Amino acid sequence: MTITMTTAPLRVPPADPEAAANYFRTKLAFHTDVSDVAAAIDAAKAMNADKGFVLLDSRNAASWEQGHVPGAIHLPRPEITKRAPELLDKDVPVVTYCWGPGCDGAMKAALALAELGFRVKEMLGGMEYWIREGLPVETAAGVARQPIDPLTAPAHP
Repeated sequence: MTITMTTAPLRVPPADPEAAANYFRTKLAFHTDVSDVAAAIDAAKAMNADKGFVLLDSRNAASWEQGHVPGAIHLPRPEITKRAPELLDKDVPVVTYCWGPGCDGAMKAALALAELGFRVKEMLGGMEYWIREGLPVETAAGVARQPIDPLTAPAHP
């Protein structure tokens, strides 16, 4: 089969399969997504087990109070260098999140944690996609769910 490299997506040819596999494997070492985090939390609850990571909300206090993932710890990015060593265990991986794809706060938090010696991943989509996928959100009033955005996730039965 011959691939014609004339269309815009193929002007730069795709990498060979081995290089592509290495690239995507490497990306997955640094990122996870909302659905995988939620599934891990649900599985751990169902088995009454530890989920194997700490979920860290790196947003400011006002954003945290507006709503956060239940069970997450709040550690605003500017406080990470000072407080992470006392709050976190370097043997437990950390998954960071901030508001959403338009925010690089989770990446900055992940960098700060990595520089302190923590194993860390960034949760792609952040709080925005957590909410859009209809997952539980905790506030002072309790835990609630928003309707699922049909453009981001299928409705759950």
